[in-house]
Amino acid sequence: MRNICKILKAHDIGDMGIGAMIVFIAMVLVAGIAASVLIQTANRLEIQAMTTGQQTTAEVSTGLAVIDIEGKKASSKIMNVTITVKPRAGSNDIDLAQTIIEITNGTKKVILSYSSSATWNYNHSVDLNGKVFSTGRWNETNESFGILVLQDGDNSITSSAPVMNSGDVVMLCVNANSCFSGLNALVDVWGKVIPESGSPGIFAFRVPALLTATVYDLY
Repeated sequence: MRNICKILKAHDIGDMGIGAMIVFIAMVLVAGIAASVLIQTANRLEIQAMTTGQQTTAEVSTGLAVIDIEGKKASSKIMNVTITVKPRAGSNDIDLAQTIIEITNGTKKVILSYSSSATWNYNHSVDLNGKVFSTGRWNETNESFGILVLQDGDNSITSSAPVMNSGDVVMLCVNANSCFSGLNALVDVWGKVIPESGSPGIFAFRVPALLTATVYDLY
């Protein structure tokens, strides 16, 4: 009997050792899988956080600022409008070919896109007001706008790839006659210059009550 009891106890001890080893291996495997999942999740979250941060920074800093709007009178109405814009401080490059202008006179709203046949580099030796409105860049429809390049030190703005970067200044040419059959006196006009990414340039102005001059500073 004693020998039998010793054999049974020995077998029990062996079973317990194998069971403990199996449990230990299972715990190690589960812990390894859990650690792998946690590491992968942490990496994904880190990458997503970095991407979101970069996109948010670009969205906040990138954009266009409207610095001036001028209009030319003809037949007792404002027929042509220039919207002068520049990149905001710290802005990434802005492709004007992917930029749109939303503009309304309270009765009609039009959305304009860039016309590649309407880019012109302004000659600074010529009088600004007289030359801008006589460049022939006003034959645009109510669906397109042209560009007059005022400042472009690195020649990044071309007709096929009008890309603005730091220091660049351009005039966006809007044919108000095609869009609204001209702008009458005391008409309120507002809109946005919306780049592909970043903050839009917002503007609003009222046409003067008396249109006695030829060129007006509207904004």
